[in-house]
Parts: sequence; C-alpha cells; structure tokens
Amino acid sequence: MSREIKKILVIKLGALGDFVLALQAMEQIRKAHPRAKITLLTTPPYEALGKASGYVNEVETDGRINGLGSWFSMVSRIRKAKYDRVYDLQTSNRTDTLFQFLRPFPPEWSGIAFGAKLKHRNPQRNQMHTLERQADQLKQAGIWDDVSTESGMAPKPDLSWILRKAPIARVSPGVPAPKPFALLVPGGSAHRLEKRWPVEKFAELAGLLRAKGLDVVIIGGPQESALARQIQKTVGQARDLTGRTDFAQIAVLGAKAALAIGNDTGPLHLIAAAGAPTIALFSGASDPLLTAPRGHVAVIQSNELKDLPVSTVANAAVSLLPR
Repeated sequence: MSREIKKILVIKLGALGDFVLALQAMEQIRKAHPRAKITLLTTPPYEALGKASGYVNEVETDGRINGLGSWFSMVSRIRKAKYDRVYDLQTSNRTDTLFQFLRPFPPEWSGIAFGAKLKHRNPQRNQMHTLERQADQLKQAGIWDDVSTESGMAPKPDLSWILRKAPIARVSPGVPAPKPFALLVPGGSAHRLEKRWPVEKFAELAGLLRAKGLDVVIIGGPQESALARQIQKTVGQARDLTGRTDFAQIAVLGAKAALAIGNDTGPLHLIAAAGAPTIALFSGASDPLLTAPRGHVAVIQSNELKDLPVSTVANAAVSLLPR
C-alpha cells in the first residue's frame, strides 16, 4: 500500500504567461491530492493569483534565491517542512540545484533534477508546448493518467474561479447596454522590444476596430501608458487602463471582450484563458508551438513584427468577431 501524500510543495516562479499556463497543472495536483496541505513557492506578483485559485493552502513568495545564504535558508526550510512530495513546475537549473542541496534525503521529486525519484524522462519535453509538457510530467508522476499529451490536446487553464468572484454588471432600465469592446495589449517586456508590434500599427488597427463598431480598451503596466496615449491620439476615444488593472481584473475584461489583440506577453495569456477570441502576435524571437496562449486563439507570426501589415491582423480580427 502506497503511503499517503500529506504535504506537498509546488514550485512555479515567473513570468506571468508561464504562471498562467501552469495553473492547469496546479489544478490537477489539487485534484490528485484533495486532502494534502499544498504550499506554492513563487514570487510576489503571483501571490494573489495563487491564493485565489484554491489550488494551494499556502503561498511563499521568496522563490527567487540570490546568494549562498538564501540557498542555505531555503534548503533548511524545506527540510524542516518535511514535504512528502515536490512538484517542480519550474524545471530550471536553479531548481535542479535546489534538489541537489537537499540530498542525501530529498523529498519525492517530480521534475527533471538529476536523481529525482519521479523524474520526467520524455526526451522530447523541450519540444512540447508548456501545457502538454507539464501534463506529461504529471502523467509520469502517476497523477493524471487520462490526459492526452498530443500536441494541442492538453486542456487550457480554467479561470472560472476568478470570474465567479467578479461583481455582476447590471444595466439599469433605460440605460443602453455597453458596446462590445476590443482589448489591445501593445506592450511587453522592456528588454524584448523585438517582441512588440509597432505602436503606430496598433493605433491604425484601433481605428479600423472603431469603424467596425467596437470600443477600444488598452491595458498594460504603468510603464506602457505612453503607448496608450499614442493610440488615443489616433482614435480619440480609446480607453486607457494601463496601470489600473490587477491580474484578476484583466481576466474579467478578457471574459467580457469581443476580441483581444496583443503581443506575446503575460496579460494576453490571462485574457485568452478567460475566454476572449484572441490574436497573439509573435516575432521570430519565440516559438508559439511551445508557448502560445490556448483557447479561442489565432497566432500570427512574423520574423520581424515591424514588417507585419495591419491588414493581415485586421482581417484575422474580423474573422474572429461574432457574426
């Protein structure tokens, strides 16, 4: 008889898109261990999402280890916690190092660390989309036997728990219902500008969407407000929500949007998982077969995004709009 798994550590750090995709694996871990105490090791931006999901009991946010002292502190804490199993969804060199520090008596470990009892041994794992790769990892760990790990077959993250907690919008008698709106996500990593479609092309697209009868809503971090202002100069009535939405609010907008268009960045994963028909723009710097958001999603890739015509994106947008 196998021993009961009572205490579990799940490791998943950033970035946002990767964290959103990992929510599906976290849900399956909770389903497989309904009575276990599950702790999530992550970073501060994802604390609220982790707690609200219901997939874990506790969230620790010091997952970024810097310096020898913090390594020894983390190792000591994990040993003291006496976890029965660790699900390493980060599967990086750092988490491999963490496992090695925990020898000679590490917890039962699911991941790719050398010597792990539940090592993910698929030689094709680095050629798999994140969803199929993590599903296959859990399948090999013995907790998700019925999942298909064929390309495109693993289920996308379920964000219904965010939407259930959102306030219900009510339309007062005599007040017109709000117009359908398109979400634009023109920003992205400040260090990866090659992954951004030029803002002037977003502005031109926004004008075409307005002509189709859609309101335009722009989201992003506070550092992307300048992009929103540039789009507003072109279309006038676009609504700027940059720096004004948390992750849960972005998901709610995604659930209500008629359409979303954005660069390969974390918020677009939230929006797609929440249900919006989504166009994800990829440069040659990333492989959508490995990292694209899942859902009602059309991927458009151009080796140089500056060369991607507005007409190509506009035609794809029209094809996704409800008829």
